[in-house]
Amino acid sequence: MNPGLRPLCFRWEGTMKLRLIRPREFAQTLRALARLQPRQVEEYLDRRPEEWEALAGADPSDAADILEAIDEEAAGVLLTELESEDAADVLEEVRPDLAAELIEDLSPAQAAGILEEMSPGSAVDVLSELDEEVAGEILALMEEAAAQEVRQLLGYPPDSAGGLMTTEIAMLPIGLSAGEAIERIRQLHEELEDLSYVYIVDDAKHLKGVLSFRDLVFVRPGVGLAEAMIPNPVSVLPITDREEVAELIQRYHLFGLPVVDDTGALLGMVTTESVIDAIQQEASEDFAASVGAGAGETVYSPVMKSVRSRLPWLGVNLLLALTTAVAINEQTGVITREPVLAALMPVIATLGGNAGTQSLAVVIRSLALDGVPRARVFRVMLRQLAIGVVNAAALAVAAGLLATALVGSSVFNSRVDAARVGWAVAIAVAINLTIAVVAGGGVPMVLRRLGLDPALASSIFVTMITDLFGFGGFLLVASFLL
Repeated sequence: MNPGLRPLCFRWEGTMKLRLIRPREFAQTLRALARLQPRQVEEYLDRRPEEWEALAGADPSDAADILEAIDEEAAGVLLTELESEDAADVLEEVRPDLAAELIEDLSPAQAAGILEEMSPGSAVDVLSELDEEVAGEILALMEEAAAQEVRQLLGYPPDSAGGLMTTEIAMLPIGLSAGEAIERIRQLHEELEDLSYVYIVDDAKHLKGVLSFRDLVFVRPGVGLAEAMIPNPVSVLPITDREEVAELIQRYHLFGLPVVDDTGALLGMVTTESVIDAIQQEASEDFAASVGAGAGETVYSPVMKSVRSRLPWLGVNLLLALTTAVAINEQTGVITREPVLAALMPVIATLGGNAGTQSLAVVIRSLALDGVPRARVFRVMLRQLAIGVVNAAALAVAAGLLATALVGSSVFNSRVDAARVGWAVAIAVAINLTIAVVAGGGVPMVLRRLGLDPALASSIFVTMITDLFGFGGFLLVASFLL
C-alpha cells in the first residue's frame, strides 16, 4: 500500500472506537484520499468490507463521493456489498448518469431491489439515463406499487413540474384536528421526504389548504385543520415548465410548491432543492448548447451520442468559417503588399470575439431568468450598443497607439507607414467591437423570436460575425489607407 496511507490505516485499525464514535471524520478523510489515490482506497475498502458498510450507512453523501472518485468497476463491486436500503441511500447522492452506469452492471433483480428503496423521483432520474429496454426490464421486476409511482413520474417531461415533483409528501384529510394531524405525521415521518408543509385534502384528495409544519406544531391540539390551514394555496399542473415553477417559488418565498391535476387533486410537491438542481442543470445545458455541444451531454455520455450532438454544429461552423476565408481571399493583395497586416489580423478578431462573448453571456443569462420581456428588447439592444461604442472607442485608441509603436519599432522591422497601420487597426477595432457587442446581444434575441432556444449554438454565429469583420473588415480598411 502507498506509504501515504499507512498513518491513516494505523489509526483506523488501531483505534476502533475512533471509527465508531466519529464516522464523519473517517468518511471525509477517506473521501479526500479517494480523489488523490483512488486505487489505494479501492484496495483498502476491498479488504475491509465491514468499514465500507459502516461508512455507507452513516454517511451516504460521503460514500457517494468515494464511488464517484474511484474506478467504475470497483464502484460497482462496492455497491453490491451493501444492503439494498443502504445502496439506495448512496445512489440517491450519486450523479444520475453514473448511478445509471452502476445500475447497468447489476443484475435486473438487484437493480430493481435497489430502485424500490429509492425515492420515486431519484429512481426516475436513474431510469431516465438507461436505455428504454433496460429500464423496462427493471421496472417489470419492481414491486407494483413502487413501479406504478415511477411510471407515473416517467410520463412527465423532465423539465416540467411533474418531472421534478416528489410524491412522498405530508397529505392529511381536512377533518383532522391539529393534535391528530401531529400524531399522524409522527407515524409517517420515516416515509416522508419533505416536512416543510402539510397539505390538507378532502376525501377525493382535492387540495384544500396548506400549513407549514412549524405553524402546525404551535396550533392548539383541539383546533381543526380546516380552521388553521391557509386555504387555496398556490399550485401548478404537472405540465408546468420548471422556469415557471422556479418563478412562483421565488415570488412567494416558498419551500415547496404543490402539484395538482386538472381536477385539483394533489399529486405531489416540487421542493426548493429540486428547483435549484433544475436551474443549475438548465444553466449547464444552456452553456453547452451555446457552443454547439449536446444540451444533455456529460463527460460520461456515450461516444456516438456526443458525436451526434457536436458534429452537426461543427459542420455549420465549417461552412461559416469558409465565409470568412472567402472574405480574406478577396483582400490577399493588400496582405501581399504589406505582410505585417497578417500579424495584426488576429488582434482585431480576438478583441471582437471576446466582446461578443461577454454580451452573449449577459443576454443569455437574462433570457434564462426571463428578464427580457419582448417589450424591452429594443431598449436592451440600445444599451448593448452603447456599451459596445464606449468599449470600442477606448480599445480603438489603445490598439491604434500600440500598433503604431510596434510597427514602427524593430520588433516588426517593417517599412510600411506605422501611423497609417495604427489608424487601420483603430478603425477596424472600433467597427468590430461595436458589431460584436450588438451581435452578442442580438443573435439570442433573434433565435428566441424564431421560436428557438436562445442558447442554441449562439457562440458559433457570433464567432463567425466577429471573425468576418475582424479579418475581412480590417483588410478592407487597410486597403483604403495603405
